[in-house]
Amino acid sequence: MLISETLVPIRGVIFDFHATLVEGGDADLWISSALRRLAENGTAEPDLTPGQIAGLREHLDHIWQHAHTIDPRSERDLSQDRHRDVFQQTAALFPGIKPDLIGALYAVMPDQWRLFADTLAVLRALKARGIRVVVLSNIGLDIRPLLDRAGVTELIDGVVLSYEVGLVKPDPAIFARALDLLDVRGIHALMVGDSPRDDVGGVPLQIRTLILPRTPGPVHGLGAVLQMIGAG
Repeated sequence: MLISETLVPIRGVIFDFHATLVEGGDADLWISSALRRLAENGTAEPDLTPGQIAGLREHLDHIWQHAHTIDPRSERDLSQDRHRDVFQQTAALFPGIKPDLIGALYAVMPDQWRLFADTLAVLRALKARGIRVVVLSNIGLDIRPLLDRAGVTELIDGVVLSYEVGLVKPDPAIFARALDLLDVRGIHALMVGDSPRDDVGGVPLQIRTLILPRTPGPVHGLGAVLQMIGAG
């Protein structure tokens, strides 16, 4: 008997948001956007050397990994104020950065997030197959405006945000919220994320889990989801 004939079918997919459906953007453009915001607000542009800019770019590329050292329990993802505070503390780890620039970086951060090149194609294919989709994110701000602008909202069936429900991954309870929106049992669901720490919390609920680590370039490998759906 073929393996594909024995698998329990997948009827719903839960996607992580950051580093799964969207990539963090180019740190150089992020810095430029923040400096432009300061100028528009009449704030003097900080005097950064090329070396400082290169260092800041590296720091921002790993901003949320650094944040984990300050906030190991992801409390930033339970409150908008705490989210901003942890970002400010983490950005301030970079030597010499000024509060005005930190504030501008935070303000323009969501504008830097870009869908991976394969995101919409995979979401459209899932919708065409009648597979329900929910976005589940540990985050301290509302991502719905971005999902609207990017054309994602019309392709999904719901959004679960940690700061709204008072739960953070990997707590199985937040995965249960996603299952409620999917209206499927865990055994019929697939979780897709990038974190082997946070995105495996649905395993006790029998949610199959696909971890796609950070990848360079615009394509993230989300086509693997369609292969699993096909096999299911």
